[in-house]
Amino acid sequence: MRTSLFAVVALLSTGPFAYAADEKPADPKVAPKITYDEHIQPIFREACFTCHNQNEAKSDLALDSYARTMAGGAGGECIIAGDVESSRLYALVAHLENPKMPPNQDKMAQAKLDLIKQWILGGALENSGSKAKIKPKVSLELVTTAGNKPNGPPAMPEKFRRQPFVATSRAGSSTAIAASPWAPLVAVAGQKQIMLHNSDTGELLTILAYPEGVPHILKFSRDGSVLLAGGGRGGSSGKVVLYNVKSGERITEIGDELDVVLAADVSSDLSRVALGGPKKMVRVYSVADGSLEYEMKKHTDWITALEFSPDGVLLATADRSAGLLIWESEGGREYQNLTGHTGMITDVSWRSDSNLLASVSEDGSIRLWEMENGKQVKTWAANAGGSLSVEFASTGTLVTSGRDKICKVWNIDGKELAKSEAMPDMVMDAVLTHDGKRVVAGDWTGEGRIFDAATGKTIGKLMLNPLPLDQLVVYAAQQAADADKAAKAAADAAAAAKQTADAAAAAAQAAAKKAADTANEVKRLEALRPQLEKETPNKQKLQRDAQEAVGKARRLANDAKTAEGRAAMTAKQKADAVTAATAAVKTLEAEVAKQQAAKNDAGTSAAQKKLEAAKADLAAKTAATAEAAQALSTAQSKSKEFSTALAMAEQTAAKASTDLEAHRKAMADAVAAFKTLQPQVKPLQEAVGKAQVAQAAAAKSAQEKAEAAKLAAEAAAQLQQAAQRAAADKAEFDKSSSAQASAS
Repeated sequence: MRTSLFAVVALLSTGPFAYAADEKPADPKVAPKITYDEHIQPIFREACFTCHNQNEAKSDLALDSYARTMAGGAGGECIIAGDVESSRLYALVAHLENPKMPPNQDKMAQAKLDLIKQWILGGALENSGSKAKIKPKVSLELVTTAGNKPNGPPAMPEKFRRQPFVATSRAGSSTAIAASPWAPLVAVAGQKQIMLHNSDTGELLTILAYPEGVPHILKFSRDGSVLLAGGGRGGSSGKVVLYNVKSGERITEIGDELDVVLAADVSSDLSRVALGGPKKMVRVYSVADGSLEYEMKKHTDWITALEFSPDGVLLATADRSAGLLIWESEGGREYQNLTGHTGMITDVSWRSDSNLLASVSEDGSIRLWEMENGKQVKTWAANAGGSLSVEFASTGTLVTSGRDKICKVWNIDGKELAKSEAMPDMVMDAVLTHDGKRVVAGDWTGEGRIFDAATGKTIGKLMLNPLPLDQLVVYAAQQAADADKAAKAAADAAAAAKQTADAAAAAAQAAAKKAADTANEVKRLEALRPQLEKETPNKQKLQRDAQEAVGKARRLANDAKTAEGRAAMTAKQKADAVTAATAAVKTLEAEVAKQQAAKNDAGTSAAQKKLEAAKADLAAKTAATAEAAQALSTAQSKSKEFSTALAMAEQTAAKASTDLEAHRKAMADAVAAFKTLQPQVKPLQEAVGKAQVAQAAAAKSAQEKAEAAKLAAEAAAQLQQAAQRAAADKAEFDKSSSAQASAS
């Protein structure tokens, strides 16, 4: 069975759609006209007519004619000419929000979505003869004003009563909650009493009596000095009471209704109180004397919500039949009649600059209204099943609560900033604290909680059924002990988170250094390679020249060695000749001596001639031997010289070869290193990014845990003080009760 395009429009309304910052509505004078008749109806016929036609208009939406399409359905307008982000129909068919349409089908083709988008931007024209009527967008920017900030410290209770006026077995429904605009203070309605809590710690500060019945509305004055309570007994009586926040004393009582007061507020100057309820009448009273200033009788159903604008100029009132009216607070003249909601309006809230009004309804939507023309400027789905409360924070953010058991924090554009953890039952009321950091909420079962406005996590609970003091003392002591334990755990978590953050910072620094070193080395290697290649020819030439020099030196050394050998041989031959000639001389000298001894003159003369010839031959050979020896010495010197030159040439050649081999190895190493490191650069840089992200996350976590530890320590200290105060209160109460008993 097909689900209707707006099957839950009673719960959801126009939502935001983000498009490019520079995208603007098309100028109808120059842009091609996209029209319903020619372009859009065929798309709707194919995808939507089955469920959304004049015969079967699910959620009261029919898309089979231009008029019915522009009229919208149960959730109001679904097409806002010129404003895609406020056109809920586009958000659903583009699958930007739930329920995605058409149901149980893939998103329609992008070309069709673009056509619908351009149709809306162009003014949502019916046909080619239509003229675009695009409403100018209203600025949603918060105008900062001094507001009603009090002079001096904001009002906080100075007198304390923690003994409840009524003690019951369980808490009643949280009919009303209010937050001081300037102080950590929240007021919560109870049975015939109002509890004031510290919104930072959840501590019960004091209890105010409201014997008139059950408060259905609580409001702090704009300066936070006065608390308004309105309520009573259903079908019997109703009254508004103003309390002094500091003293807890009643300032005045306003009105005397015949039925319970469901809605009330006090003007920012504390001069008027407006109230309303089942009698369908809005009455405005003077605070000074309690007199009725005027009445508004236009509403046709119960008055369910009302609020003065912060500047005191206007008064917004709403009823059970979706009526929403704006009045001039001076005199009650009607100013605007705002239509759009389809269910009971459950709450209204003005933004601090009085330029915007927020309203929520049982139809599940939240709507923003500007006051110059009374136009709706924004709407989106708030709480499924129905929204029960809405409140602007001073920062311009909003909080809503509803039947879906949760609270949601929104920005002004309808973006959900946080969603609370679910409560046991529907959340009757929810408020943002003075600093916007916490949400305080109460549900149908009477449970009260404090949520972190940034995360939606529960950070505390409120005692909405206050214990008698004797029980409170025990409870407070246990709360303090639990808080001390939680503070220690938070401190340990903060210390561990800091260690993790320090480790992440060191890892990020190491990763950055490694990535930088690698990138620099790759850059160096990339530049080194051409330099080495350029030097290679020179290295090769040096090696070749050195080898040639070795060859030449070797040839010269060999020649010198050969010459040395020849000279040595010649010297030896000459020496041998001298030896032989010397022997011949000696032989002849002996012969001469012999002939002389024989006195043989002829023999002596002949021998003498031969001896002289031998001596002359010896002298010649001795001279030749000396020359040969000199030649040998010269040849040896030359051989040694050339041997030394050869050794030097070989050494030079060896060095040149070694240098060339080292150069080639350096080139090979550079290429290999480049090939190894270059692919690592990008992953290392990506690792740096991841490490930095991890560092930022760890630092953020450490900061958050440090802040949480600080808050936990502060809460523990405050709860310890609360336990001490509870004990002191009990002692004082017991003393007072004893004195009263003695007096009686």
